[in-house]
Amino acid sequence: MYKKLISAIKPFFKSVLIVGLVLTLTLGNAHDALALRSGGRIGGGSFRAPSRTLAPSRPSVPGGGYGGYGYPGGGGFPFLFPFFGFPMVGFGGLFSVLILFAIANFLVQSFRRAGGDEELSYSSNPSVSIAEVQVGLLAEARTLQADLDRMAQTADTGSEEGRAQVLQEATLALLRHPEYWVYASSQTQQARLEAAEAKFNQLALAERSKFTEETLSNVNNRLQQADKLASLPEAEGPGGELVASVPSEYIVVTLLAATLGKMDLPEVNNSQDLRRALSQIGGLASDRLLAIEILWAPQESNDTLTSDDLLAEYPNLKLV
Repeated sequence: MYKKLISAIKPFFKSVLIVGLVLTLTLGNAHDALALRSGGRIGGGSFRAPSRTLAPSRPSVPGGGYGGYGYPGGGGFPFLFPFFGFPMVGFGGLFSVLILFAIANFLVQSFRRAGGDEELSYSSNPSVSIAEVQVGLLAEARTLQADLDRMAQTADTGSEEGRAQVLQEATLALLRHPEYWVYASSQTQQARLEAAEAKFNQLALAERSKFTEETLSNVNNRLQQADKLASLPEAEGPGGELVASVPSEYIVVTLLAATLGKMDLPEVNNSQDLRRALSQIGGLASDRLLAIEILWAPQESNDTLTSDDLLAEYPNLKLV
């Protein structure tokens, strides 16, 4: 009888054991997934084509036309032709001048394309560079965390000049603390203006998704600040004092910028490369800067970012 009873309830115990194991694994992984909690964010911008990219601007002069001598396109090209023996009167001479002007104009446009000016001045769908620099710092860089908090609370992210200024300030804050640099990475993507916003948003969302909550943000002059996170669980240390059971080890700062024209950040393999990349992204001119995102984690002083979190969430970082 007992054997029959054991045989009857054995499948039930097996099911309970399986459910228990699943719950244990699920809850354990959920705890690990919540290791990154708070994040800060400063951003803003627009991917509308600037007015200067819609049409070329040339100064008009008395006598009609543009560019200085009454000829479309200017530049003084017609005055060069007589020195090469081309007549300036009659149908044949005028036809030769127009042909030569077309050739000269083509050469000028080719030089401008080679120099990158054509993208900024003559195209309604110019080239855009999307640059990202990411720095992993030791958690002792708490003053940097405070600087970023202050920037988020005071920055003017609704104007080109304000966004360029806060990007420069964030870059300077990183450059002033090389003793805390541990990891870094950089990348640059090229896209036309019509497709650049989607690429920029993909990179920004990938970084923002690593936060459980954006506890401080200033985007297009909309400031939002969440309530303080609960304190870390505490444990008793060897001397009887209370200490945080999971101390923070790192702070990760991400600088993301979209700018008109071509830009190539150096690949970061050491601290010198990182310094050059930071200087380059921080020096972007406000009239070319379309959008920025400055993100950092953790944002809350009582939050943590451990080495395991760093390896899991930021696999592209290299030791510098």
